Amino acid sequence: MKNNLPEIRSEFGYSQEKLAKELNVSRQTIISIEKGKYNPSLPLALKIAKIFNMKVEDIFTLNEKEEL
Repeated sequence: MKNNLPEIRSEFGYSQEKLAKELNVSRQTIISIEKGKYNPSLPLALKIAKIFNMKVEDIFTLNEKEEL
């Protein structure tokens, strides 16, 4: 899964630490999501989208290999 989280987070003035605290996860979780090493659960993806007042699909997209 690809994501635009680093760009969106920066645009909204959130550090990785601030976002992690707001989501009640570790900063390492945010780093892993941003690097594409960890795909967030649906509830976590929805929380991220809600923080930025965006749709989940505006932040996260499937890689071409993963598409149905």
